Amino acid sequence: LAYAAAAMLDTARRPPDEAVQREEAALVEFLTPIVKAWPTDAAVETASIGIQVHGGMGFIEETGAAQHYRDARILPIYEGTNGIQARDLVGRKVLRDGGETARSFLARLRKGEESLAPFQDPAVAAIRARLVDGIDALSEATEWLLHAGKDDPRRSMAAAAPYLSLAGTVAGAWLLGRGAAAAHQSLDSDAADRPFLEAKITTARFFAEHLLPPAIALRDTIARGSDPVLALAEDAF
Repeated sequence: LAYAAAAMLDTARRPPDEAVQREEAALVEFLTPIVKAWPTDAAVETASIGIQVHGGMGFIEETGAAQHYRDARILPIYEGTNGIQARDLVGRKVLRDGGETARSFLARLRKGEESLAPFQDPAVAAIRARLVDGIDALSEATEWLLHAGKDDPRRSMAAAAPYLSLAGTVAGAWLLGRGAAAAHQSLDSDAADRPFLEAKITTARFFAEHLLPPAIALRDTIARGSDPVLALAEDAF
């Protein structure tokens, strides 16, 4: 995801025309809080799972798994806590321009999803099906934020963290889908790397089948979860 944003930044700095420059620069701005926050949350979860896998105290310390977790735990705090990144994404990147950049990003995701259509491989087809669901969920969540923000911006802000998580996961699935497509195209011509290429496809499908569905469920959290957050008085904390 960081590499994708960096590529957009390069295009924005050396664009073929002004329209491309504006679009790529806007997408970089949109992706920046996602790039800062979503991978760091994932790092904490991954390191935590590593501790779980290694089991007892001795195994954890001997393998260094605990140190990986200690190192990862600070990441969501650096560069502004991830809650601030989520508020920046919703307030300055989605609401401020009326959703123009968010919809442009969704259009790019749709284009990526459509590029998977010609593949007959069941794994790639499964990736595409889940990606369609994810893009639909992100689109619906975006429109909800825009509608809610007109009446009361606090309602949109209360949904900022799950929105960032949904956006990051869908973006990750989009990029893994691209990788799976490239790997599939190389299968017949690169026998030496076949296990590596097959692993790329399998990894993308695992992400689509295991990580996307819980993220898609955040659509309901976004649309229905703001009111109970705002109903709690500040002095109740």
